[in-house]
Amino acid sequence: MLHSRRRWLLRRIELKKLFNLSLPLILAQLAQSSMGFVDTIVAGRVSAIDLAAVAVGSSVWFPLLLLLLGILSALTPTISQAHGAGHHHMIRHTTPQGVYLGAIAGLLITIILQHSSFILPWLKADPALIPLIEGYLYGVSWGFPAIGVCFALRYCSEGLSLTRPSMVVSFFGLIVNIIANYILVFGKCGFTAMGGVGCGPASAIAMWAMMLGMIVVFWRGHIYRNLDMLRIINPWCWRTQKQLLKLGLPIGGGLFIECSIFAIIALLLARFGAQSVAAHQIALNFTSMIFMIPLSIGTAISVRVGYTIGRQRKNQLLRATRCGITSAITLALISCSVILLFPLQCVSIYSNDPQLLTAAAALLFFAAIYQVPDAIQVSSAGALRGCKDTRTPMLIQTIAYWAIGLPIGCYLGLFLNWGARGFWIGLICGLTSAAIMLLLRLHHILHRLA
Repeated sequence: MLHSRRRWLLRRIELKKLFNLSLPLILAQLAQSSMGFVDTIVAGRVSAIDLAAVAVGSSVWFPLLLLLLGILSALTPTISQAHGAGHHHMIRHTTPQGVYLGAIAGLLITIILQHSSFILPWLKADPALIPLIEGYLYGVSWGFPAIGVCFALRYCSEGLSLTRPSMVVSFFGLIVNIIANYILVFGKCGFTAMGGVGCGPASAIAMWAMMLGMIVVFWRGHIYRNLDMLRIINPWCWRTQKQLLKLGLPIGGGLFIECSIFAIIALLLARFGAQSVAAHQIALNFTSMIFMIPLSIGTAISVRVGYTIGRQRKNQLLRATRCGITSAITLALISCSVILLFPLQCVSIYSNDPQLLTAAAALLFFAAIYQVPDAIQVSSAGALRGCKDTRTPMLIQTIAYWAIGLPIGCYLGLFLNWGARGFWIGLICGLTSAAIMLLLRLHHILHRLA
């Protein structure tokens, strides 16, 4: 009896720690995801053509953003394990290396996006949308060096279990994004109305605002200053960069692979017309916001797992993992219920077109089905990331999404002509496969560590 009470008490303590870490991360991710939400709403208010252009443009740059995010997320387990082991010199050394990596990787993505004219014809995008898509991508491209630096600082902070700065800076970026969208899209304060294209530079401005906000946080925060984490004059270290890339590239690759499935679907749906793309974008944008909840819990699990490994506390490692995955599944069941009960209400804010809203609401039925497997796969991946196991999860995600999910979606959506419905069934198959395989991999890793 006493043993059971003690075990329950330890679980409550772990859940409290996980909650304190996760809540600011969830709010930060929701604020960051809301930028895409704002772009979708604003573009939808202009016209269906502008909304479709933003949808296709987002399908190009958002996977690249997740690739950047994934690469830099290698900083979280690196910093958290160093923090758990008390290796402050490693924290002081790794932070500027992450900033260098974020700036350079962001600049490379800027160059790629500014040459999107070579990509769009190959993707067979509607010729009427190409000028709008190119203008949108050119505008958003200028923000990537800034968001690279912002992500680097953010993940270093989260590695120290300090997640509130991410929340504050993300909400600051959201406010800037809303104001910039209002001014540039609709032509306020003396600016020429840019339509949906204006969502691109508005997002870039928000990215620079977030970077400056994160720098101010590090400059004024006592913990960061005591650890001397903004010592940017540190020389470039090839050894540390290789370690970060070795850990981060599989993480980024896994996120890119997962997100690219949604992007490819949007591009393949272009042949069914602008309304089909717009309905897919609305449903995807809403579910992407919900996905920020399990994604944030996965990040919190990664921090807790990395810290306990640094402390060499094996029992606490198992407890942190189980509590995290259970929490993610519980919240996924709640979101599934909300989507099934209120599908039209979930999408009604995006447009005034009844036909478009009905089509988007129909897709939410399939989104509700994959909420639980999606939560399992992202929380399991977070725990594996905390263990610095990233290569095998990337391989699992590649198989699940590209060898299982996408072929099924293409067969149902294109061959059987089911359209978006067929592709979303393919997503369910891919996410479920990923959840099963990642959970089995996590069980193997934890058994080996224990």
